[in-house]
Amino acid sequence: MPGLPVFCLRPRDLRRGAVLTLAFIAAVATAAGTGCWDRADAVAAAGGGLAAAGPRDPAAADPGAPAGTASATADREAVARAAAEAVAEGKSGKKAAQEVVSRSGDRWGMVYDKGEYAAFTDDLDGRWTGVGLWIESRPGDRVAVEKVQPDSPAARAGLRAGDRLLSVDGHPVTGLRVCDVVALLRGGAGTPVVLRLTRDGADLTETLHRERLHTEPVTVRELPGPITVIKVASFSRGSGEQVRAAVREAPAGSGIMLDLRGNPGGLVTEAVTAASAFLDGGLVATYDVRGAQRALYASPGGDTARPLVALVDGGTMSAAELVTGALQDRGRAVAVGTRTFGKGSVQMPTPLPDGSVAELTVGTYRTPGGRSLDGSGITPDLAAGDGVEERARTVLGGLGVGP
Repeated sequence: MPGLPVFCLRPRDLRRGAVLTLAFIAAVATAAGTGCWDRADAVAAAGGGLAAAGPRDPAAADPGAPAGTASATADREAVARAAAEAVAEGKSGKKAAQEVVSRSGDRWGMVYDKGEYAAFTDDLDGRWTGVGLWIESRPGDRVAVEKVQPDSPAARAGLRAGDRLLSVDGHPVTGLRVCDVVALLRGGAGTPVVLRLTRDGADLTETLHRERLHTEPVTVRELPGPITVIKVASFSRGSGEQVRAAVREAPAGSGIMLDLRGNPGGLVTEAVTAASAFLDGGLVATYDVRGAQRALYASPGGDTARPLVALVDGGTMSAAELVTGALQDRGRAVAVGTRTFGKGSVQMPTPLPDGSVAELTVGTYRTPGGRSLDGSGITPDLAAGDGVEERARTVLGGLGVGP
C-alpha cells in the first residue's frame, strides 16, 4: 500500500481531559518529511505532509502486520519503571522505555522525547518543520519516498516519488520503522539534513534545509454531474468544520464524493465533526479504555439527503476508517475503492521521569455496527482499484445524481 501520513485512535488526557487520539501511524507512510501521527483530539503531521517525522508509527500498509491481528499492549508500569531506573543511572529514559515497548509487541506503542512530543502537538494544526517528504515502508525493509510536497525543500532539490532512502545524516534507514525515520528527518527550521538516496541504480546525496511547512487538510473541486469532491488529506485541527462547510456550500442537487484515500487519520474529535456533516446525530463509534466502554456521537443537523460515496484505499487509516465505518454502518454512504488499512486501537500517554512520553495501546474502537477494524480494516461496498472516481460517478448516477 502506498505510503501515507500517519495516525490511530486513542484517548488521552492532554491539556484538558481525555482526548481521543487516532494515531495514524503506518509503517508505510510518513507525511512530508518528518513524522507520524493521529489522535482523537488532534492529528499530528510531523515533518512535511501529513504524517511526518515525529510521533507515531504508521499504520498503512505495514508489511509486518497481518490482517486480522490486533496489537499487543505494553505494561505502562514496566515502561515507567525502566525509564526511571535508566534516568537514575544517568542513561536515556526514552531509550529504556522504548526497549520495553518494543519487546512487548505493542505495534502502535511509541516513546517520544520532550521535543518530539511538542512537535507532535504542533502538527495537529497542520504545520510542521521538515523537508516535504512522505515516506513509506516497502518489501525487503526498504524505505522509499511516497510523494513530495510541492514547493518544499525536497521538491526544489528534485526528489521524486519512488526514490529509495538509504540514510539520513549518515544513519542507515533500511529496516527502520517509518516513525523512526521521520524522527531523523525532524529538526529545527533552517537546520541542514543530508539524505542519501538511490534512483534507478544511481546513488544521490542531497543536503536540504528544513522549513516550516503547511498543508490544507481539506480541498474541494467540482465535477460534471454535478458532483462535489471533498478531499480530506488528514483530520488535523479545523478539518471537521471545513468538511461541514464544504457540504453546506455544495451546489443544490450535487452528489458528494468524500475522498479519504491516503488519509492517515488524525484527531478523533475532527473525524466525528466531519461525520456529523452527513448524519443527523446518532452513534459514530464506540471505544474502550482498559475495559471501560465509551461512545462518540454525531451532532444533529447534518445533510442526510445528498447522495454520498466515500473513496477509500489501503492508505485510509484510523480516524478516516472511523468516519468510513460510521457512514457505511449507518447506511449513509457507499464505500468505493480497496480495503482500508485496519488501525483501530486506542493509545494513551504515560509521562516519564525525563520528560518523555510513552503512548501505549489500551483498547480498541468499533463502528456503530460493532465491527472492530483493528487489523482487518473496512471492505468497500464496491471494489475498485484504477478508475475509482469513474466507479464512484456510476454509483452516484444510480443514486440519482445527474440528468
